[in-house]
Amino acid sequence: MPISPAEVAHRAASDAELVVWVDEYDQPLGALPRADLRERGLIGRCTFILLFNSQGLLCVHRRTLSKALYPGFWDVAAGGMVGADESYAESAGRELEEELGVSGVPLRFHERFYFDQPDNRMWCAVFSAVWDGALRLQPEEVIEARFVTVAQAERDSATLPYCPDSLAALQRYKAGLGTV
Repeated sequence: MPISPAEVAHRAASDAELVVWVDEYDQPLGALPRADLRERGLIGRCTFILLFNSQGLLCVHRRTLSKALYPGFWDVAAGGMVGADESYAESAGRELEEELGVSGVPLRFHERFYFDQPDNRMWCAVFSAVWDGALRLQPEEVIEARFVTVAQAERDSATLPYCPDSLAALQRYKAGLGTV
């Protein structure tokens, strides 16, 4: 599947966005273009929004091939990097609307945790929301989406490429609730 010109332009704009740069204790150190943060192995802030419907099914979506990290992977959460002038909650609301077209829903904050892989170092804030309306997928970032049980998403992640950072967020969410 070829990468569309719109995806290429979106990726270039995304790489240039100023995001929060933090230390290993989540203390702000400044703002840098997203690509610089990634290329230098520095730590940023990120949000994960687990979107459920009222039946308890989780929205999973597949990322476009133009994404800098995990292109074409399945993702159990909407979300992204926190902008230079945003709080975690502001970023979560913006990302949920951008990626899945969901707005005006209460976001429930669960926790923050540190995720550290050589190409992906970040402080993560986990949120959840419930939505029964239609999804409006952002074509530059999301190829497809569907609602599945959490158990199905976990089974699928054993055989399909899933984003390890959002799977970590899901596990943290589950651990905090006791059950899902």
